[in-house]
Amino acid sequence: MAEPGTPAEDELAEIAAFGYERARDELVNVVKMLEQGGLDLDDSLTLWERGEALANRCEEHLAGARRRVEDAISRGHGSAEPSE
Repeated sequence: MAEPGTPAEDELAEIAAFGYERARDELVNVVKMLEQGGLDLDDSLTLWERGEALANRCEEHLAGARRRVEDAISRGHGSAEPSE
């Protein structure tokens, strides 16, 4: 776990403020860099951890969007009048 005020904690706080598109785009870049290889173990692990944080941020956005859609659908069903 990161120490308060460490670069890793600061990076996670930064990622927490990302919108979906930015987190997704950065995740794509992280994956590309990992696939290219050539990094030492520590750099690869750091990049992997960033990718995990970015993926989690994307999932948070998607879960929120899913809830909004489900709420909209349930509101729509609740106000629908029966057909005659």
